[in-house]
Amino acid sequence: MTSKAIVRSAEDVDEKALSYAEIKALSTGNPLILEKTELETQVSKLKLLKQSYLSQIYNLEDMITKYYPVQITRTQNEIENIKNDMEIIKNNTENKNEEQFSQMKLKEKVYYKKESAGSEIIELCKAKDSKDSEEIGEYRGLKMFLEIDTVSNTYEIKLKANGTYKVSLGTDKYGNITRIDNVIESLSKKLEDAERQVNILQQQLETAKVDVKVPFEKETELTEKQKRLNEVNKLLKVNEKDNEILDDEIDKEEINEELEEVSEKRNKEKEISRDIR
Repeated sequence: MTSKAIVRSAEDVDEKALSYAEIKALSTGNPLILEKTELETQVSKLKLLKQSYLSQIYNLEDMITKYYPVQITRTQNEIENIKNDMEIIKNNTENKNEEQFSQMKLKEKVYYKKESAGSEIIELCKAKDSKDSEEIGEYRGLKMFLEIDTVSNTYEIKLKANGTYKVSLGTDKYGNITRIDNVIESLSKKLEDAERQVNILQQQLETAKVDVKVPFEKETELTEKQKRLNEVNKLLKVNEKDNEILDDEIDKEEINEELEEVSEKRNKEKEISRDIR
């Protein structure tokens, strides 16, 4: 439960801290300073990793208590609405004429043929001068609402019962009837997708419940290094009191010489590393 960015940041800190630690340790002759700086870098890195871990745990807890329950309930309601609407459609579809067309009611007038119903829909679109949703009729047990899509500036029909289903309209009178029927017939596929989605959400919820209980894998290492760092800090404080080691007492020329040696050594190591690669 970590990210690459966190590890990379920790490594950057590690390189700087170790360079300073080497100089400090060489100047004072005290190996505890080097150990202290190394431990501080390692502890900082582990704390960053733990912070990332805790952030993911908090996110999982939020998903478990809020996101998944809401999404599951919403999808289950959608499933129930589709099932009820499919029953309504079944009970209100006749298809007795030669076109296999179930009658459509538009503005209180009943149409028994696709051509006349499709033509009337186009006329209603032409006459519409408001962007507000307008109820225009009923088809196969579903109420029909004519609307204007303000984004694409096109017309669409919303079929409504327990759920709402959008139909984008064109300019062909037969084509619009076909589009409406296609949306209605696609409800069975929509039902399958919703049922599949509920199963996925429920599986994800169960997985999250397991993942949220996984402990931080480096907790023991962090505890041990933090404990040792505390011990080193105590030892250094004792040494400071006994020996009164101050930065001002360190020979600057000696530090500069040791700094150059360390720098030269590191550059050679990098060149060797590049040659090997």
